[in-house]
Amino acid sequence: MTDKPRRKKHPELTSERLRELLSYDPETGEFRWLVQRKRAKAGDIAGCLNGDGYWIIKVNNRIYLAHRLAWLYVHGQWPTDGIDHRNGVRSENRISNLRKATSAENNQNRSISRRNKSGHIGVCWHTRDCKWEARIMFSGRAHSLGCFSSIEDAIAARAKAKAQLHQFQPFNRGEK
Repeated sequence: MTDKPRRKKHPELTSERLRELLSYDPETGEFRWLVQRKRAKAGDIAGCLNGDGYWIIKVNNRIYLAHRLAWLYVHGQWPTDGIDHRNGVRSENRISNLRKATSAENNQNRSISRRNKSGHIGVCWHTRDCKWEARIMFSGRAHSLGCFSSIEDAIAARAKAKAQLHQFQPFNRGEK
């Protein structure tokens, strides 16, 4: 029995190698090639948007998320946790828009679901009681904040709970 030839693993990208290949503008979040590539010349904007709205860049036959590359470029090391886009725009990779975040913290900055019918995060119609229910995720579990006769009361209850429980992102995007 013979061993299958192993695929050659590309060495992990270092901040030094990244700076040799790309320039990064922290004010715009843009990466540009410093070297000629097969399909790009020096000075061209690097990467493209993926289907999820994140800017991606292919380096050494490996695809990287540009916001993680920005963190490596500026801080000299890979982020240990996730990276959150403060304003929720996945393609906006200005360093001032990026912050370290655990998965739970990153979930505090979620946008409204396409399935949401109330138009407000954490507020839904409770059919059995014919009232508006407010809910919030905390410590990995959904918590009901109660049912309310008016949608305004449900929204207010959710906002109050979010301010108390979600210290990383104490208000929904677009609110303050």
